[in-house]
Amino acid sequence: MPTISSSSSSSPSPEPHLHRRMAESFGIDPGRYDRNRPSYPEAMIQRIVAASPGVDFLDVGCGTGIEARQFVAAGCAVLGVEADPRMADFARESGLDVEVATFEAWEPAGRTFDAVVSGTAWHWVDPVAGAAKAARILRPGGVLAPFGHVYQPPPAVTDALAAAYRRVAPDSPINLGGRPEGSILDGYRALYARAADGIRAAGGFGEPELWRYDWERSYTRDELLDLVATSGGLSSLPPEPVAEVLAAVGAAADELGGSVTLPYATWGLTATRLDAPPPAPAGTVREAGA
Repeated sequence: MPTISSSSSSSPSPEPHLHRRMAESFGIDPGRYDRNRPSYPEAMIQRIVAASPGVDFLDVGCGTGIEARQFVAAGCAVLGVEADPRMADFARESGLDVEVATFEAWEPAGRTFDAVVSGTAWHWVDPVAGAAKAARILRPGGVLAPFGHVYQPPPAVTDALAAAYRRVAPDSPINLGGRPEGSILDGYRALYARAADGIRAAGGFGEPELWRYDWERSYTRDELLDLVATSGGLSSLPPEPVAEVLAAVGAAADELGGSVTLPYATWGLTATRLDAPPPAPAGTVREAGA
């Protein structure tokens, strides 16, 4: 699973939102992205809907509309905000209402919402400025709910991916694998713990609640290559280096029999907008069983 790193560590960087070129590279092939990025656990969608006081949702970094369509199916009215006009155009084709802007620059024009959600995109938003803006546009009792997927490839695929990427992009801030200490699935807790810290620093919310859903999905060789190709590290590279990385991943998948089952974790958090700003935050994130 790709992470942004300033060193050899596989832990996500504290400031991925500063890498704007990478953040806005996914629209190079929005159809491929939409086909291969999985939807979110239905139990998670229902959890967020149940926590919201109403059905007016703002989807920050809505991309092609994967999670927005799920919230619409659950009875919500969703407005998307997306920095990449190519992704926004794709989302509009499925009937979604999308405005093109980064969340920090987006103008709410007096509109307020019952929930601000963000699917595998909140790490591209400044964690404190984003939370402060969410607090301003949420109605009292509304919820801020960023969430996202992370998957753990088999070791052979992880090693092939990392080695090929180091060859073709040795100076990139992206780390596309390598053997981390512990599970990537566990490591991504830190990404949402940092989001919770941003919410506390912004004020206006109750204590964030951190949660996780575990599941898995099987991929053929070609499906795996399509999934890997949508990562931020590859989508911002020229075609030839991308082809070299995918060839290495494909060879590893062939050695495994041409298909793999990837364990996934969907991490996220919910924080409720208060009537008045809370006192100085203290304590740690509460983890809720899923």
